Amino acid sequence: MKIIETDLPGCLVLEPQVFGDARGFFYESFNQDKLDAAGLRLRFVQGNVSSSARGVLRGLHYQWPKPQGKLVSVLEGEVWDVAVDIRRGSPHFGRWTAVLLSGENKRHFWIPEGFAHGFAVLSERATFTYLCTQTYDAQADASIRFDDPELAVDWPVSEPTLSAKDQAAPLLREVAEDRLPVYAP
Repeated sequence: MKIIETDLPGCLVLEPQVFGDARGFFYESFNQDKLDAAGLRLRFVQGNVSSSARGVLRGLHYQWPKPQGKLVSVLEGEVWDVAVDIRRGSPHFGRWTAVLLSGENKRHFWIPEGFAHGFAVLSERATFTYLCTQTYDAQADASIRFDDPELAVDWPVSEPTLSAKDQAAPLLREVAEDRLPVYAP
């Protein structure tokens, strides 16, 4: 497994070793020993799968308290995946990074606790997987507007299809301080 750092410290791209021939391909989508050896001592407690059509944008979502770290990937299709540092006191507060994830490139994206997460579907359909370090908690569920002008995320979709929740999400500056994760160096 190859680990690639992004321009946002803590957010990592994990590129598995893929073995393929005329029959198809094989790769490890998760290996705790290899993550441990890379210094990523992660414990996943919930797995999710979503399917979305072209132009769907999900996010920017997070949980506080009970923050979730997420290891995400795409089984089929292609998405533009985004992480935003929303930890109070972080030297990178409000910065974002993005990664193209697809069934073809088989990359995984590690988004640590304290980051908001979202993705936009670029293919006709995408099947997206998440491994989470914390179970979903409706009381802790929160979101930030995908098009917050202060974040200025460069989304590759001009008129995304959004859920009612995402349409009503506040700007980052409108979120009460106690509803944001805290940076712990």
